[in-house]
Amino acid sequence: MKELARRSLGPAALLAFLGTMVLGLFVTPRDEVQGNLARLLYIHPAEAWIALYVGFGSATIASILYLWPRTRSAGMDVAAEASVEVSLIFILLTLLTGSLWGRPAWGVWWVWDARLTSTAVLGVLALGYLALRRATDDPQLRARRSAVMAILSAVNVPIVHFSVLWWKTLHQGATVFNPGLKLKVHGIMAETMLLSFVAFTLVFAWLVRERYRFGMTRVQRQDEVLAEAVANRQQEGIHS
Repeated sequence: MKELARRSLGPAALLAFLGTMVLGLFVTPRDEVQGNLARLLYIHPAEAWIALYVGFGSATIASILYLWPRTRSAGMDVAAEASVEVSLIFILLTLLTGSLWGRPAWGVWWVWDARLTSTAVLGVLALGYLALRRATDDPQLRARRSAVMAILSAVNVPIVHFSVLWWKTLHQGATVFNPGLKLKVHGIMAETMLLSFVAFTLVFAWLVRERYRFGMTRVQRQDEVLAEAVANRQQEGIHS
């Protein structure tokens, strides 16, 4: 069953993504105000959902589990790293599609809007996390520092979320995660947007899984090299 679920993740992500594209491009109607520009609704919010909540949420949970002695393992560290790496990709995609949306809507590619700026800061923090991991060769020290960095960086996520409420911004209010949790789109448009959330979540899970497998293979190889080096040193001691 577990093997079936693992093999099904990639195809399921692909089918959900293709379904979103077909519905978003060919089935849903044009928006009365924004026209075809509103079709970014089926991409941009889902990217932000992954970049902020799913990506950094996963990294934070994995980091907390690593710092907790009872659940500390190399797997938790690798999971946190994988989540931040994939989250960074979605942060960049969020900023890119946001700019594509903002240019015709606002007349500029970029403004120092509270939502845009705080999202960009989150991207910088993700880059800082990845840079920190390359600052030392000690795996345990690297894992501890990175875990703390991930948790501290996640503090920016609620700032991004509430930025449209705390400050006057050009960015529209939340379409889904608003105070009343009331969708501002309906019918086939709402269904397509919700499918996009499922699709991008599956894509995130597939990417993190593949990155996790690569990371664990690297850890195992490092352990093997270390064990071999220790064995060679012990052999040298015996012969000497």
